Amino acid sequence: MGYVLRVRLASFFAGAAVASVAGLYTLNNDYTAAHQSISHKVNSLHDSLNARISALEKLKEAEATKQADAAKEVQATNQVEATNQVEATNQAEAAE
Repeated sequence: MGYVLRVRLASFFAGAAVASVAGLYTLNNDYTAAHQSISHKVNSLHDSLNARISALEKLKEAEATKQADAAKEVQATNQVEATNQVEATNQAEAAE
């Protein structure tokens, strides 16, 4: 009777070991698939975010250029007005 019990226990533990290995293999495959899926999603979000940041940087550069051009125009207008005032003052002094 002892021999049959040992055979049954050995068979049980061998089956448990095979089931554990099969379970670990399946778990590893599931983990790998989930990791790849999440990595793909994160990479696509990263690429999308980079595209949006680039678009905003280009917009910022365009606005900075417009502001610089506007500032130059204002400065040029101020210089012309100052020159006109100096000429008007000189003409008024010459007329007196």
